[in-house]
Amino acid sequence: MPSHIENPKQAVASIFNSAVAASALSAAWELGFLDELRNRKSVNLEEFSSQHDLDKDSMKGLVTALQIAEIVDKKGEDWSSIIPGRLLEEAYTNKSLFHWLTNGSAELFAKIPHVVKNKNRTGSFYQRDSVAIAYACHDINSLHFDPAFWTAMDGLDFTVTSVVDLGSGSGERLMQILDKYPAATGIGIDVAGPALKVAAADAASRGYKDRLSFVEGDARELSYRQEFAEVDLLTCFLMGHDFWPRENCIASLKRLREAFPKARRFLIGDATRVLLNAADSSYAVKVSDVPTFTLGFEFGHAMMDVFLPTMEDWEGVFAEGGWRCRKSHLLESPSRSVIFELEHA
Repeated sequence: MPSHIENPKQAVASIFNSAVAASALSAAWELGFLDELRNRKSVNLEEFSSQHDLDKDSMKGLVTALQIAEIVDKKGEDWSSIIPGRLLEEAYTNKSLFHWLTNGSAELFAKIPHVVKNKNRTGSFYQRDSVAIAYACHDINSLHFDPAFWTAMDGLDFTVTSVVDLGSGSGERLMQILDKYPAATGIGIDVAGPALKVAAADAASRGYKDRLSFVEGDARELSYRQEFAEVDLLTCFLMGHDFWPRENCIASLKRLREAFPKARRFLIGDATRVLLNAADSSYAVKVSDVPTFTLGFEFGHAMMDVFLPTMEDWEGVFAEGGWRCRKSHLLESPSRSVIFELEHA
């Protein structure tokens, strides 16, 4: 942390450089540079830039930012051998969290002075990039939630025939479920129209067109439809906090109970609040020990006027919402996250 650097000028410089490195890390992933470096262990930057039609001087700046952050290093003084730095593997594991922050939520954080003024907090007072959010969440799900998710899936006591994913984003989770259950069909529901178009095109190109459809809609306000009649698995990842505050969450859970009358399991996974106003939670973290993602996630949602529940908040709504929690799967990253296995009460 900068506060551990004795020289105040260097400590503040570290804050500034870290902000630049965060954007550089996100860009390096999207441009394919991080994967190239992990796979080959050494990259000639000028050759990489030429092969991908990238401005060489800009790429040198990007790599320098990563070098200052100890994510990459150089052999010698030229650019012919960029090698992994001390923090490459940890940075790679968390790359999509940086992408969520610096791409998907870039405009929100860039306009903090506007967003925090009460006179501006009406209507659509902030903007985020839904396609970039979906891109980041695809990787967040894959790296951080999938191990616990597939543990829960392997424990199901029925064969899935129809699945709905709330906040489906890229649609990747649905396609993975359909791979596991070749006779099943799926529906993705999301409020982000642009992300749905990308997901539908990707699903069609991968051969899921006849088994997977996407619907633009608000998961908090769903009511029964005929296509929901036989759904036996309901999933929801990284958007459960949108159901809150408490009375709204209970109402949404009740609506989902009625909209999917034959759902045998509801798997809901999300990060929980452990930092801002979380002192009463047994999972709270101290300011001196905040993990990656927590501050950005909680600060960002505070600006968006979205209530983030603690673990205890979640545990207190299921019964009133018409659901029973069979099991909780705790994850250490991102932040303090959990997957709840719910069934009809």
